[in-house]
Amino acid sequence: MRTRVLVTGANGQLAQSIKRLFEANEDNIFYFFANRTVLDITQQESLKAHFKTNQYDYVVNCAAYTNVDGAEDDPESAFLSNAKAVEYLAKYCNEYEMVLIHISTDYVFDGKKEGAYSETDETNPINVYGASKLKGEKILQQTTSKHYNIRASWLYSPYGKNFLKTMSNLIKNQTALKVVDTQKGSPTSCFELARFIHFIIGHPDIEFGTYHFAAKNYTTWFGFAQYISSFYPDYKSSDLKPVSEFISKAKRPTNSVLAIDKTEKIYPDFMQWEAGVDEIMGVLLES
Repeated sequence: MRTRVLVTGANGQLAQSIKRLFEANEDNIFYFFANRTVLDITQQESLKAHFKTNQYDYVVNCAAYTNVDGAEDDPESAFLSNAKAVEYLAKYCNEYEMVLIHISTDYVFDGKKEGAYSETDETNPINVYGASKLKGEKILQQTTSKHYNIRASWLYSPYGKNFLKTMSNLIKNQTALKVVDTQKGSPTSCFELARFIHFIIGHPDIEFGTYHFAAKNYTTWFGFAQYISSFYPDYKSSDLKPVSEFISKAKRPTNSVLAIDKTEKIYPDFMQWEAGVDEIMGVLLES
């Protein structure tokens, strides 16, 4: 019997990464991808009707409001997608005995800790986006026990809008850049996160709860940009300069490094962050 998996937010970078890697798989796992037109998770009646007529074993929630600066001006939309919609999903997952795999963020932390953040560290978001994601986490934990809450950091892929794609395009066009060098984190490939999600689905004995997922080691946004520039040998290194701050509406944590010790015990296949970039840049440069 095949395992049936619903993936929400099908137009987003993580869902597209899951689709690319695992839509055709030999593990008896069938993925159904639903974009907002097919299934709007902020509409409770729509969700209720969908789950009454469609049965799944897992729901992977890739749908989210991810505009960090936009959330400062429109908190209502952020909380609707990142908290209220999670409540609806968790409610029906609990009712129909489906496992909910939910994607959260490093932005639930304030970034003031010296070392890497563990799953048990105190949360304290410093922007609206982080607050909305934290509320979603709390609702998830209160509503269904059969869940995996995966906090990921600095996600990128060949799809959608992300730092790697933006920098790659600017560097390719020989644009002079100033990039902040005072915020640190682990650039994490959506391909790698997709592999972890597929692994979880294939191993139903994994204990439910919160897990951190991030590439090994860390860098700054400037260091990330520097590494991307190495794929463009014609780009002048002098055109890429570090700055101490970047003016934006939303505050960002200065430390977004996630400890992956707990996750490594069940999934030892973590890449160094540079290796993840190598893979995605290979895809981008071929296209």
